[in-house]
Amino acid sequence: MVPMRRSSPLPRPSRPGPRAAPPPLVTAALLAALTACSSPAPDEAGGEAPAGPPEAGARIATVVGDSIDVRAEAGGDEVLETLANPNDLGAERTFLVESVEGAWLEVLLPIRPNGSTGWVRADEVALTGTDYLVEVDVTEFEFTVLKADEEVRSGVIGTGESETPTPEGRYYFTELLQPPDPEGPYGVYAFGLSGFSETLETFAGGPGQLAVHGTNDESALGQRVSHGCIRVSNEDITWMAENLPVGTPVEISA
Repeated sequence: MVPMRRSSPLPRPSRPGPRAAPPPLVTAALLAALTACSSPAPDEAGGEAPAGPPEAGARIATVVGDSIDVRAEAGGDEVLETLANPNDLGAERTFLVESVEGAWLEVLLPIRPNGSTGWVRADEVALTGTDYLVEVDVTEFEFTVLKADEEVRSGVIGTGESETPTPEGRYYFTELLQPPDPEGPYGVYAFGLSGFSETLETFAGGPGQLAVHGTNDESALGQRVSHGCIRVSNEDITWMAENLPVGTPVEISA
């Protein structure tokens, strides 16, 4: 894959409304911050619980300020991370909520190691929700999208090669990108994931972030062909872009 160069700062997308809606796009001038998802071709190198969506489905927390402190415990003083908003790819900083304790939210973090969690104040985020869940089976080379436990879409995927496998775990979509070349290796859309390669510390100047994206070679689906990212058909990624909000949980299993 040809690395992309950094561009000028991107405008913030509009904030999510009360309903889970398709996320706004972030231009893909910063796609190199994700793991190079295509293998190179032979010729290439304390208080009341926060108001928000009902308990059914997943809660999505979007940061409302310019940054947010993530703490080790609910109401604690130890700050694990201070994360900027928007994120490094220009999208509003979003978390998947794992549990609620009074006025604090335990959230899944888009940092290493994969699966890290921390606590944020509920009054520093806007809460929305989604009934969607994406399940990925790397052994069977397929994905399934569930809505309220009902299957609404499935398809064939490409996964990481044996040297750069797609890591199992629970993640979520962190941003939606639109590559400048829809006929390129990322296809027409790419969702960034909250997880990272467990074999590549960096790639193309980026942190080795994983993604779910389209492809310009659908004949490679059903195979181990990437550096850890998940490839789907352009038709499938377009459906995802039109239906799944940033923050949608993604569970990868083998």
